Amino acid sequence: MKLWVDGGLREAETARVSVLDHGLTVGDGVFETIKAVHGRPFALPPHLDRLTRSARGLGLPDPDLDEVRRACAAVLEANPLPLGRLRITYTGGPSPLGSDRGDAGPTLVVAVGEAAPRPETTAVITVPWTRNERGALTGLKTTSYAENVVALARAHERGASEALFGNTVGRLCEGTGSNVFVVLDGRLHTPPVASGCLAGITRALVAEWSGAEETDLPLEALDDAEEVFLTSTLRDVQAVSRIDARQLPDAPGPVTAKAMSVFAERAERMLAADGA
Repeated sequence: MKLWVDGGLREAETARVSVLDHGLTVGDGVFETIKAVHGRPFALPPHLDRLTRSARGLGLPDPDLDEVRRACAAVLEANPLPLGRLRITYTGGPSPLGSDRGDAGPTLVVAVGEAAPRPETTAVITVPWTRNERGALTGLKTTSYAENVVALARAHERGASEALFGNTVGRLCEGTGSNVFVVLDGRLHTPPVASGCLAGITRALVAEWSGAEETDLPLEALDDAEEVFLTSTLRDVQAVSRIDARQLPDAPGPVTAKAMSVFAERAERMLAADGA
């Protein structure tokens, strides 16, 4: 495997980032994960826009998006895969130990790994920890991901693939790496970004294409929902068949099935247009 590290392709075995990189020592970095289908990245422009917004939110210099695009193209060409997870990581760069940044400049790494299609349905759990809807990192896709690691490990222990968070005021927020949609009285809802959730790229497309409403919902809405599904870069639209001990045996329900169908059709069109 070949990776892009600070200006060029490197063999994975010899690629190096400083052990003093601020992304490693204090989690001072941002990232994007992008689905790549036969070497074509899906929805790259909005991912790059969000990368820039996240960098600005941390006070990092704007990434050189021309370099990022070159890096993505080079990595995908060097590592042909039918379905890949393309990862862009942009950090504060080598810095003194502690929270202060150094003056060496940011680090850029682009890598790709093989991905597998997700099952049509999955199980999720809720966790007792909360998202802070008023935090300094709210809405930013940062490398400070440890609380997601802990919550996802809890989900795996309980036979689920995702953990869902409420926020500090008990409202439904998001998963560790996904956005959540619920059907109530036949209408499709998703939490607003004010809940503290990430403004997911797939979330935005599904909301637009399926007519979902942004609605501030209590976490308990999961107990009443007729259907629930997750969205993310690699899940696309994935129906939820179990929430904690509650079974949703007919998943995917009709609203979810329609969202899945519409997303698959329009996403294929987007990929074809990008490759034209």
